[in-house]
Amino acid sequence: MFLDRMDAARRLVDALASYRGENPLVLGIPRGAVPMAKLIASELGGEVDVVLVRKLPAPGSPEFAIGAVDETGWTYLADHAQRMGIDEGYIDQERAAQVALMARRRAQYTPVRSPIDPAGRIAIVVDDGLATGSTMIAALHATRAKGPKKLICAVPVAPPETAERVRGQCDELVCLETPVDFYAVGQFYRSFPQVEDKEVVAVLAG
Repeated sequence: MFLDRMDAARRLVDALASYRGENPLVLGIPRGAVPMAKLIASELGGEVDVVLVRKLPAPGSPEFAIGAVDETGWTYLADHAQRMGIDEGYIDQERAAQVALMARRRAQYTPVRSPIDPAGRIAIVVDDGLATGSTMIAALHATRAKGPKKLICAVPVAPPETAERVRGQCDELVCLETPVDFYAVGQFYRSFPQVEDKEVVAVLAG
């Protein structure tokens, strides 16, 4: 469906063309979406930054999200987390660990400046795809709390039910593809390498 993340980002630029010249703030969810956010911001004449959120992994299944947390500790728990009967102590422990990791990443990613304030601006939150949508919901909540003029979620791909769940958390959802046969974000990319911290630092420094 997409050659790589940059191919997906260029296609998102086309879908977001109406915001060209309005100085949008494009916020990438680290790490994969940060180079995408840089390209989108450059093409639209805006600025790029990160919105730091982390998924809360299910016990014994680190790739399966039961929710997500933002830098402040605000936590979104998915419906299935409650159905699984996950212990509150486990959630508290994971929340603390992820908030501590985000603090380290904030110091690493933007060491000489504060996060760019989205207040009163068009804010576009970008990820390379959604699975459960937990991290995007946390990212949208964190951004909404800062008072943007308009809040947009922009992603290349998501399953239909996740797209609908996320749609209610933003003013506009831009999702290029909503395939029914969804198993993982990476299945829709020909090339989907891991993005390293040093690449995120370089993008934000440039």
